[in-house]
Amino acid sequence: MTTSDHRKVLKQIGKKPGKLAKFQKHNVPKERSCGIATKKCRRCGRTRAHIDKYGMDLCRQCFREVATEIGFKKYY
Repeated sequence: MTTSDHRKVLKQIGKKPGKLAKFQKHNVPKERSCGIATKKCRRCGRTRAHIDKYGMDLCRQCFREVATEIGFKKYY
């Protein structure tokens, strides 16, 4: 289950407190203290291919889009 997936269900069963509590107990993703899911891209939210260097917090796809605006140059 993805992180955005459980929020949709919470809206649907929000009126029923018993079902809501049971759903949250078993299905809501837990907060992580380490691992790949802790670092997310600032622009798009991807967890993979994360560039953490210099405090950028971007995935490689977003980095390619904004690299020239940030001040990086492409050397051949």
